[in-house]
Amino acid sequence: MQQLIRTRTGMPSMRSAVLALLAAGLMSGPALAQTGSPSPKPKAKAKTETKSDIKSETKTAKKSLTGAARISNSPLPSYDNDTARRISATMLSYSTLEVRGGWPTLSPDVMKLAPGSSGREVALLRERLAITDDLAPQHAGGDVYDANVTAAIRRFQSRHGLEETGTIGQRTLAALNVPVGRRLRQLAASLDRISAMDFTFGYRYVVVNIPAAVAEAVENGTVARRHAVVVGKKDRPSPTLTTNITAVNLNPTWTVPLGILKKDVRTRMRRDPGYIARMHMRVLDGSGREIDPASVNWNSDGAPNYTVRQDSGTFNALGAVRFDMPNPHSVFMHDTNHREHFGTDYRFQSSGCARTENPRDFAVWLLQGQGDWSRARIDAAIATGQRQDVRLNRKVPVAWVYLTGWVTADNVVHFRDDIYNHDGAPSRALVADLRSPNDPRASGFVLQSADPVRAVSYLDSQ
Repeated sequence: MQQLIRTRTGMPSMRSAVLALLAAGLMSGPALAQTGSPSPKPKAKAKTETKSDIKSETKTAKKSLTGAARISNSPLPSYDNDTARRISATMLSYSTLEVRGGWPTLSPDVMKLAPGSSGREVALLRERLAITDDLAPQHAGGDVYDANVTAAIRRFQSRHGLEETGTIGQRTLAALNVPVGRRLRQLAASLDRISAMDFTFGYRYVVVNIPAAVAEAVENGTVARRHAVVVGKKDRPSPTLTTNITAVNLNPTWTVPLGILKKDVRTRMRRDPGYIARMHMRVLDGSGREIDPASVNWNSDGAPNYTVRQDSGTFNALGAVRFDMPNPHSVFMHDTNHREHFGTDYRFQSSGCARTENPRDFAVWLLQGQGDWSRARIDAAIATGQRQDVRLNRKVPVAWVYLTGWVTADNVVHFRDDIYNHDGAPSRALVADLRSPNDPRASGFVLQSADPVRAVSYLDSQ
């Protein structure tokens, strides 16, 4: 029988306790950059963050890097039933650190350093890395770029989702120079958001951390699988939500959402009447009957009285696998026919859904203990080209979270860029509440699904 831990990951008392701890911590002992480890006092205060700093960092982060996406191999999940407590403890240490002056700002000259270098810039770099426990306290002194410094830089890069080069590049320097106050705000905003979520942590569950663009399949407290995902663009952000994965759809069809129908399909049909046929799409009337695209007035800007559905196949926007997970936003996890984005660090390219790398292996994990749904059987079912909906005998809880700052069970603090600029805004309005069917964002056309018909808004597109 599946073990369940039902928890409201944070309650009003949690924030009150945090505030009390912060007040006490400001008058207490030495600052801690990560929970439980002392760090030396910084000699220089970090510079005040400016709009140009943020703009420059964001622009740099957009640059795609070649090769496979860098995904952690840690067995520890980014979100579990103790995440809120760990974030709260870390907020205490970061608040104390901020009062004591933060960490030193590094000059661009550190990007010229290499193993074997020495001098004042190396000494400052060692101090900066020691403050956040990336460099052990006993190695904080000295002015030589040795193996300890290289390992410390790699650790810092790992915690920030950066390429682990062991040297300082533009993105690593930008992350090193983010003021401690901003890091504290990331932790506080992340705590706020998960405090507003009501999630059932099962023996098996799935978490999608949107800023990290990563999905984790968790089993018995350990990450069994971790997948790169492509999540929503800045103007079509993926929502936070909690629900259950209920089915695996093989060879799904795709019903074009209203926004894409109006903005893209109509526009293309005006220029290219053969677009619908070339994209293996069908036009359906209000009763679901196929009609001739030539009978539609594509020049009209009014509300359409038809839908457009794309057939199953390698050309389909959803790829070969879709994971059904009912929610007010009608977003979901799925395969894609645009896999090139998985090899980049900037994976914010969808219209709200989570395009999932290696979805067939994810499907195997979901269907464990449910007949002989091996990878070979899934491949064979997809090869038939026929749609097949496989309902899960046991629904798997799934949470889409927006954590720009979090702490894993080994007390390592992680940060990611606030891609949607949510950290400065009230977080509770961002959380999808399955008990509010009148959510104004839940309107539009219907997506074909193994579940009963429901409203659709943010869907994925090509």
